[in-house]
Amino acid sequence: MGSKPIVIGIAGGSGSGKTSVTKAIYEHFKGHSILLLEQDYYYKDQSHLPMEERLLTNYDHPLAFDNDLLISHMQELLAYRPINKPVYDYKVHTRSKEVIHVDPKDVIILEGILVLEDERLRDLMDIKLFVDTDADIRIIRRMLRDINERGRTLDSVIEQYISVVRPMHNQFIEPTKRYANIIIPEGGQNHVAIDLMVTKIQTILEEKVIL
Repeated sequence: MGSKPIVIGIAGGSGSGKTSVTKAIYEHFKGHSILLLEQDYYYKDQSHLPMEERLLTNYDHPLAFDNDLLISHMQELLAYRPINKPVYDYKVHTRSKEVIHVDPKDVIILEGILVLEDERLRDLMDIKLFVDTDADIRIIRRMLRDINERGRTLDSVIEQYISVVRPMHNQFIEPTKRYANIIIPEGGQNHVAIDLMVTKIQTILEEKVIL
């Protein structure tokens, strides 16, 4: 076993296809020692706030995330110690009482819109990816997802995109592209880039003699 697990950070805007890229890499190594940690689980606990304040939460802002907890959990996993991952309940806009037990693995994929925003998180990563997809594709994907899976109206999705998602993307997410080692255009459709990533990870794993 190597000295510490390999950490791959995968960032990109909402609807960029970063989840597809993450799944493709994860699926390739399924059966090996790999785990996926989503930043979405690490939204701040808001149980101390009244519901009307919770409803105003801007989920696309760096301050919405409890990066201190995420970093401490990453440090535990890097030391090959298990963690209890929090669960976020979007219905009540705060953390659930439930947790998910996660055992350490040799490869950790850390995925989320803002995983490259915090320097402390970046410093834990061996490979930093940014999935870069045109804004028109991202808004269409977000519309389809929010209308079909989350029961939202077209008007509400457009309003949220214009007032929150787009400005937050331009202000906080897009600038983190500069920290990426690799920028993957078109997300999950970019099979060449995914194959290259898989090969690179395979090489690192073989060097560690853990496959």
